Amino acid sequence: MSSTYDFTGKTVLVTGGTRGIGAALVRAFHRAGAGVILTGTSAEGIRRAQESHRAEGMRGIECWPADFGDPGSLDAFLDRAAGLPSLDACVNNAGINRNNPLPQIQRADLDRILQVNLRAPMLICQALGPVMARNPGGGRIVNICSIWSLIAKHGRSVYGTTKAGLASFTRHIAVDLAPHGILVNSLSPGFTLTELTESMLTPEEIAALAAQVPLGRIADPMEMAQAVLFLCSDLNTFITGQNIVVDGGFTIV
Repeated sequence: MSSTYDFTGKTVLVTGGTRGIGAALVRAFHRAGAGVILTGTSAEGIRRAQESHRAEGMRGIECWPADFGDPGSLDAFLDRAAGLPSLDACVNNAGINRNNPLPQIQRADLDRILQVNLRAPMLICQALGPVMARNPGGGRIVNICSIWSLIAKHGRSVYGTTKAGLASFTRHIAVDLAPHGILVNSLSPGFTLTELTESMLTPEEIAALAAQVPLGRIADPMEMAQAVLFLCSDLNTFITGQNIVVDGGFTIV
């Protein structure tokens, strides 16, 4: 149980919850007492997540397979999610990336990134809004964006555009859902030490990234999770429609 946040009796959905920031979110919400539903794209990813949960003594976590790049799989997920009896918070964390300069962007990559990073969370919010609206206390939605929704870097035009679109969508639906007591925000992580980061970069490259951050390091995934927990908690009573940047000061220098 978290000493700060109490999600006892609440249900939270985390998409893309099998690794990285998503896995940290699942652990953080579970420790705070929430019943957690996570999604994973691959059966192998879900299996590894379940093994990790068992090893850590984490019980009562539901794992739903869903590939948001597959329209049929997304539709099946939306039907299942819309049928939930209640839901207190949703974190749209699932996302993909392909780094290519403009001349090298493939249409198949473009379509899939748009589908997973933008279309899917839009439809998920649409499906879950009515579920949350039935709660006496409303609900919370956090869409995971990126610092590349705010600043530009070579090869990230498609990814950055989808995340900027998601941040804009967040602001608009915050207005739509406010009458139902549903607070909607986005969170834009900076450099974070996930398993993927460690597998793709050498220790020297990670150190070079850290040197660009005013705080002198890159983030731990749990630091992102703690920020999301606050936004989803009862302690957040008046923050909505905002894009919270958690990047150690990287985007301000």
